[in-house]
Amino acid sequence: MKKNIGSADKMARIAAAIVIAILYFTNVISGTVGLVLLVLGGVFVLTSLVGFCPLYAPFGLSTCPVEQK
Repeated sequence: MKKNIGSADKMARIAAAIVIAILYFTNVISGTVGLVLLVLGGVFVLTSLVGFCPLYAPFGLSTCPVEQK
């Protein structure tokens, strides 16, 4: 599993997960939509920690800086 998430992408994902969690726990979003977004926020945090996004792989996308040899 080659990393395909750069640091800016990681920070954006974590920020989005924090916003989703705050909105959910303050009851701004609730119900099924709230739960789905909360799970999505968890996925954002998990992919940020691992550094790999499985949705980027089939399309050959990467936000990591290019390594120069």
